[in-house]
Amino acid sequence: MRHTISILVENKFGVLSRVAALFSARGYNIESITAGTTIDPQFTTLTIVTFGDDAIIEQITKQLNKLIDVIKVVDLTELDHVEREMMLIKVAPKKENRVEVLRTAEIFRGRIIDSSQNTYTIEITGNESKLEAFTELMKPLGIKEVVRTGKVAIAREIARKK
Repeated sequence: MRHTISILVENKFGVLSRVAALFSARGYNIESITAGTTIDPQFTTLTIVTFGDDAIIEQITKQLNKLIDVIKVVDLTELDHVEREMMLIKVAPKKENRVEVLRTAEIFRGRIIDSSQNTYTIEITGNESKLEAFTELMKPLGIKEVVRTGKVAIAREIARKK
């Protein structure tokens, strides 16, 4: 099963490589990894997507918690959370399909961030299924290149009863 793990770490040299090495040393694959500083620049949040059954994920979580620069590890998979990815997709449509590309991008709330005589570069943000659906619609129109970020995810706040 796919798991999204959020890791709060100290923003220090080598922390990311130690986290990646932990996965590598145990033969676990990282499907995607993102890193960014928090509101406090002393800390960074890593979001890692990996595969494994409950026992493997528990082992990963325990090993991550043992790393000295790790502050907090949360498996967001079982929590109510929101997640997003961003994709840049360069499309080179035939002249007769240019309007269709623009219309489809608008439907998916994508933005044209660059254009030339022959191509559009579109930025689109959303969950994995949204990005996959957009990609499938663009394939027959002439995709030249696709780059994607990894997931970023955050737990939802629990509503308190009054």
